[in-house]
Amino acid sequence: MKKTALLLMVMVLTVVLAACGQNNNNSGGASSPSPESSAPASTTPASESPAAELSGSLLATGSSALLPLVEQASKKFMDGNKGVSIQVQAGGSGTGLTQVSEGQSDIGNSDVFAEEKLDADKAAELVDHQVAVVGMAAVVHPEVGVDNLTKQQLVDIFTGKVTNWKDLGGSDQKIQIINRPSSSGTRATFEKYALGQKSEDLQGSIQEDSSGTVRKLVGETPGAIGYLALSYLDESIKVLKYEGVEATVDNVANGTYPVWAYEHMYTKGEPSELAKAFLDFMLSDEIQNADVVELGYIPASQMQVKRDVNGTITK
Repeated sequence: MKKTALLLMVMVLTVVLAACGQNNNNSGGASSPSPESSAPASTTPASESPAAELSGSLLATGSSALLPLVEQASKKFMDGNKGVSIQVQAGGSGTGLTQVSEGQSDIGNSDVFAEEKLDADKAAELVDHQVAVVGMAAVVHPEVGVDNLTKQQLVDIFTGKVTNWKDLGGSDQKIQIINRPSSSGTRATFEKYALGQKSEDLQGSIQEDSSGTVRKLVGETPGAIGYLALSYLDESIKVLKYEGVEATVDNVANGTYPVWAYEHMYTKGEPSELAKAFLDFMLSDEIQNADVVELGYIPASQMQVKRDVNGTITK
């Protein structure tokens, strides 16, 4: 009996030790998770929340000189923000400034300071966001036979004193003026810095709202002359020197070529969250170092001179 009892005790002890060994093996490896620990751990601290995606719509109206840049930048911005819609329209700087002032658009694009087109009280309500600089040049049909005009010669053309290119050393052709409307910032800039005076709309001159249409007409109309932002220049037209100076980015930046303007994007008061995000994008390296240069504008940071609302140039 003693032997039997001893044998039973040994068997029980063996079973207990085996069970303990199995438990120890489990605890040394991957232990079974408790219900509380089975949920995946959050990678975002409780105090932080994911950034909200931008959404909504913007309407930017005004300058046709600035149109190519804003259109290209808006497409890139919308590609990165699928919930955003941006519509860009031309119509002239005066139109853009009036519409943003009256709340009809979110952004007013302009080649001129708001004070040059709006009453002082309305201009004071707008916030100026300068996104680039643009040069402007007189352009002609390729067969007029001239490549340079002085300030006085331009004045004589746009005031009707000279009506044939032969009087300026060119071919025997009637001068056909392709002008911009009075609301145009391109016209205001050209008159202020190339002519030094305002000009009247002469009988027989053609007036067009769009810079693209001006380029087309000048390239197709014998004897035509107009003026365009450098961002619109191509081989279909001839670009004239001004007082012997070529209209180039470098000459604008160093102050040698005087016919240029800041490109403004005005908001009424401080911009909304969406408008601010888009304006910040306009000033980003992605746009300033690529699109601005590619389209013939000049990053404001490259300008070696500054100009105030009165046209005064400083270094």
